[in-house]
Amino acid sequence: MQLSKLIEFRQQIYDNGLTTARDAQFELIDALLSDRRIRSFAELSLAPVYQRQWHSAYAALENGDQDVEWLRAYLCAEVPDQELTVFALDSSVWCHPRAQTLEGLRYEYSPTHSIKTSVVQGHAYSMLAWVPEAGRSWALPVHTARVSASKNAVQTGVAQVTWLCQQRTARAGVTVIVGDGHYGNHHFLGGLSQADCALLVRLRRDRVLYGPAPPYGGFGRPAVHGTRFAFKDPTTWPEPAVEVELETDDWGQVRLRRWDDLHAQQDAATVLSVIYCEVHRQRLHPPKPLWLGYRSAPQRDLDLTTIWRCYPMRWPIEPAFRFRKERLHWTKPQVQQTQRCDRWTVLVDIAYWILYLGRDLVQDCRLPWQKPLAVLTPGRILQSFPLLFSQIGSPTRPVKTRGKSPGWLTGRKRAPPQRFKVTKRGKKSSKKT
Repeated sequence: MQLSKLIEFRQQIYDNGLTTARDAQFELIDALLSDRRIRSFAELSLAPVYQRQWHSAYAALENGDQDVEWLRAYLCAEVPDQELTVFALDSSVWCHPRAQTLEGLRYEYSPTHSIKTSVVQGHAYSMLAWVPEAGRSWALPVHTARVSASKNAVQTGVAQVTWLCQQRTARAGVTVIVGDGHYGNHHFLGGLSQADCALLVRLRRDRVLYGPAPPYGGFGRPAVHGTRFAFKDPTTWPEPAVEVELETDDWGQVRLRRWDDLHAQQDAATVLSVIYCEVHRQRLHPPKPLWLGYRSAPQRDLDLTTIWRCYPMRWPIEPAFRFRKERLHWTKPQVQQTQRCDRWTVLVDIAYWILYLGRDLVQDCRLPWQKPLAVLTPGRILQSFPLLFSQIGSPTRPVKTRGKSPGWLTGRKRAPPQRFKVTKRGKKSSKKT
C-alpha cells in the first residue's frame, strides 16, 4: 500500500508538476535521494540514477519549468484530515556571499553562519511546513516562497497562511499555525485577523500589552487602551482567566496561566490571548518562563493544555532546514539567475516529500559506528533509500542520443551577465551639521 502510494506520488509529480525538461529535473531529485556526498552541484550527475550528462543538470535549472501552483496545491492535498493539524512557519537564508548576477539579494541575519557578524547577503526563503507528529524531525513543506526585496518574512508568511486557509476551507478539524518570536507582533497577527485558523507565536519577555478600553465616560476622547499588562511586572497581572498545573514526562511540573482580551499599543483592533508557561518547576533552577501569544480559530477554541502542546511541534522545522542544507544540498548550487535558485528549491521540497513517503519501506542500513534506532530519522532513511530505487523505478524516459553541438559561433560576441546590487533595508539617518 505504501509502495503504491509512493509510486503514484512520483508519477503525479512527473506528469503534472514538472513541465519543461522534466526528465532531467526528476533525475536530479533521484540523485539527491542517492545520498551522495558532493563538493559541487555537477557531481550530482555522477549518481547511478542520473542517466544524462553533467551539463544537462545545469540545463534543467536554466531551461526547466515547473507548475508551482499545482505543486503547492497537490502537496497541501497530501496532508490528511485530522482533528488538529499543526503547521510551522519559519524562514532561512541561502547565502550568496560573492554573487553579483543574482537579482533580489538582501542583507539577512543568519545565526548559523560562521562569521562573527552573522549578517550575510543572500536570499531568504519562507517555508510553511506540515508537522505530522510531535517529537520527530519531519517538517514537510507545502508552500516555500522566496522573500522578495520589497517584502519581509512576516509579510510573506501572512500571504502563505492566507493561501493555506483558502486551500483547507473544506477540511474538518482545526488548523494551527505556530511561529517563533519573529512572528510575535501585530503585523503578523493583525494581517491574519480574518484567517480561518488558530495562531500561536512566541512573544518577547519585555512586551507590554493593554486590556480592553473602559466604557466611554462622556467627556473628551474615548479611551483606546485599558489597564497596562507588563510581562516583567507581575503586579500588573490580573487574575488569569484559566490556570492549569500538570506533570509530564518530558517537561516535568508545568504551570500554565492564560489572560484574554489583550492587544498591542500599535494595534488595538488585534486582540489576542497571552499564555505564561513555566516548566520543570521541580528543579532548583528552572528555565526561564515562556510567553506565548494565541488567537483562537473562528470555529473552535482549544483548551490550554492542547495549546501549550502545539508550540513544541514548531521545533522540527529547525532540523528540517539543517537537513535540507547538509544532506539534500539545498544551498550547494552556484547559479547566475534567481529563478534557478527557485527551481532548485522546489526540487528539494519534492525530494523531502519522497523521503517521507518511503520512510516505512526501507530497512536501517546503519554504519558500523551508528547505534540502532527504533524510529529512523530522516538522515538514516536517506542513508538507506538507494536500495529502494529498484522497487519504485523511474517515470523518466530513456536518454536520446543527439548530434554534436556546433558550439559557440565564430565572431559572435559574448555579453557579460547583468549585475545587481544588494538590497539594503531601512533608511540612513541624516547626519547633524
